This record gives sequence, C-alpha cells and structure tokens, in this order.
Amino acid sequence: MDEDNSMQRQRLFQIGMACAAVLVLGTEAMIAASPAAVAAGIDEAARNESAVIAVDQHWLEAELGGDTAYLDDLLLPEYRSVGADGVAHPKAAIVAHAAKNRGSDEERNKVEAWLKTHPSGKSVVIHGDTAILSFYDPMLGLAKGVRSSDIFVYVDGHWHALYSQHSGAIKG
Repeated sequence: MDEDNSMQRQRLFQIGMACAAVLVLGTEAMIAASPAAVAAGIDEAARNESAVIAVDQHWLEAELGGDTAYLDDLLLPEYRSVGADGVAHPKAAIVAHAAKNRGSDEERNKVEAWLKTHPSGKSVVIHGDTAILSFYDPMLGLAKGVRSSDIFVYVDGHWHALYSQHSGAIKG
C-alpha cells in the first residue's frame, strides 16, 4: 500500500511539475528575453501585464529546455510550488526537474499535448511590486475555474517568482 501511495505521489508530483511548467518559471538571464517576447517586442523587465506573461512564458521555455541558470535567477530562494495534492516543492526541486529536460523533448511533448486539450485563459493583477498571474479554464471562467496562480515580485528591476499554487480545477 505504501508503494502505491509513493507511486501516486510521484505521479502527482510529475503532473504538478508539468502544470507548473504549463503555467502554471543571474541578472544576465533575466535580462535575456524569451524569443517569443523579443519577437513581440515585449520588455520582460517592464512593470506591466504583458511583461509578467512574457516572463512566465520564458519560465516555461526554461523548464522545458533545461535552462537552469534562468530558473535559478527567476525563482527567489524562498520559492515554493504547491501542487493540487497540497505538497510543496522548493526551488531546488523545480531546477532539478528542469535539468532532467535538457536535451530531451519528452517533457515538451507532454506539455504541448496537455495545452492542446486544456486551453487556459490568463489574468494578471499587479499591485505595487507584486503580480499574480492566474491560469483558468475559459469554459468555467476566472471565478470558478482557476487551475493555478503564480506570484511574482519586482526586485532589482525584474520580475521574480515567489510562489505557485495549483488546484484540482483541470477539467475542461
């Protein structure tokens, strides 16, 4: 029974990490914008909704591509990602998971398949130096279908991730 629970927890962790990658990511790395942000002319250091969304997309690309330097700079030391199962994963776990993705498209293929079957709306709220980016099921709306939220703080001229929370609202 303990082995079944362990396997279930491992699978939930993997799903949570994939959701975190979906969403639910040195100063030099933070300055270097994602290719999508550059193409769209978005400054990831700006203090606006577009920048927060671009940073989150860069985070996803970093996790899927194994860019641990970017993740190490993006995620604050206190960063935690809490899965739908209530288990908290620290920064080190996120960075280690990303390192395993380096040179492999396996995780990218899983995430892209998940995204195709689970479209998400995005909502950004900024208050002072804090931004909350929420991903939600468009069929359920922001009030009833939040899948995850990432909290960013603006420190030293850049957005940094502090906390992520994932819910069980993945249907749709």
